[in-house]
Formats: sequence, C-alpha cells, structure tokens
Amino acid sequence: MPNDYRLDDQVGYKLRLATQRHLEIFSRHLSDVTPTQFSILARLYEVGETSQNQLGRLVAMDAATTKGVIARLLEKDLVEARADPNDLRRLQISLTDAGRSLTIDAIEKACKITKDTVANLTGRDVKRLLELLDKM
Repeated sequence: MPNDYRLDDQVGYKLRLATQRHLEIFSRHLSDVTPTQFSILARLYEVGETSQNQLGRLVAMDAATTKGVIARLLEKDLVEARADPNDLRRLQISLTDAGRSLTIDAIEKACKITKDTVANLTGRDVKRLLELLDKM
C-alpha cells in the first residue's frame, strides 16, 4: 500500500546516502583517481599483470566500463597494456612504476577513507555490515 511507503525505510535510499558519504570522504583524501580507477589499480597491485577481461571481472565491471577506465589510466601512465603473446586479441594490463607508487600511497589513504566512512560503527558493526553486503 503506497501510504505505508517511507523513503527513509528503503534499503536503496540508505545505500545511496552511505555511498554519497563515502564518495565525499574518498574525494577529500584521494583526488588523483576516481573510486573506479582506484579499484582497478588496487586489484592490479594485488594480482599483478592480468588480462583486461579478467581484471573487469575481478572488480565487477562490465567490459565497456573496464575498457574506458583502462584507457584513462593509460593516459595517466598508471598502467600499461600489451598484447598477450598467446592470444593477440587479449590485452594484458599491469601497473607502471608510477602506477605502483601511486597505488601504494592510495592504499594507505584508502585505509583512512574506510576508517572515516565507518567512524560511527563499532568493529562488530563493520564486520556485520560487510557480511550483509556480501549477501546482497
């Protein structure tokens, strides 16, 4: 019944508010890259060189979005792309030295961003929140 609907009780609305808060904190601490670009850089730092398609899967992005993000990171000289010698249709993506340096610094800042984002939660709350988000 529409009369029972309260925007403040809606999961999507609450998630959007939390995302807005997180993005504001992110941009305050990390203005060199977007959250999407950071995801690509951080995952490359974790796994090393990988194919563009695999990288997109590892950060839950569709192929078109991944391609665009990689293009912008290439322009910034933070990643490099090379043809896979076993499959010339496949691009292998890796961090440049500048990308590795920026990523290491960004990961340190990301820890602060996370801490600020969940500042009003207890450690137990954060653990539970992450578990619930994983279920979604």
